[in-house]
Amino acid sequence: MELDLRSVRGFAIHAFPGDNLKVEKRPAKGSPAAPSETREPFLPGAVVIATLCNPREKFWGMILALASEGLSLSGAELASFEDLAVMVRDGEPFTPAVVFFPMHRIERVELDLPDGSLPSLSQRFLAKTGLEPSAALAPFGREKAGSDLQNIQSNASKERS
Repeated sequence: MELDLRSVRGFAIHAFPGDNLKVEKRPAKGSPAAPSETREPFLPGAVVIATLCNPREKFWGMILALASEGLSLSGAELASFEDLAVMVRDGEPFTPAVVFFPMHRIERVELDLPDGSLPSLSQRFLAKTGLEPSAALAPFGREKAGSDLQNIQSNASKERS
């Protein structure tokens, strides 16, 4: 247990374990570091919900690129999520929108994760369509996603028979 004692005009400041009184130095980009230190959640392929401003809207999609200029996603507006899931489930043609949002429009980006007992949008999409969101949202892998969906639908019809 390390205690940091400092005196300020006769008063002693005691640091307790867990206090954030020290800033740890992080390795510079490109320098070798332990894998646990370099884990970044917002890498290409991550499924996220982006909240945008001017105009205010939300977008569900897979990150294609994240840079200081902005965010590139492949997905759909959150307002049409349910319609999208039904469309994919019914085997209708679907092409995800590939969009770029400049950084000044991005208010917030969050990983599509479950919240307690509430499933994530990705889990809901998988449950409704039988298709992994990453396969459906891949902008250049639509043929594979379509064939996966056809296989799922043919297996489901065989099971009903």
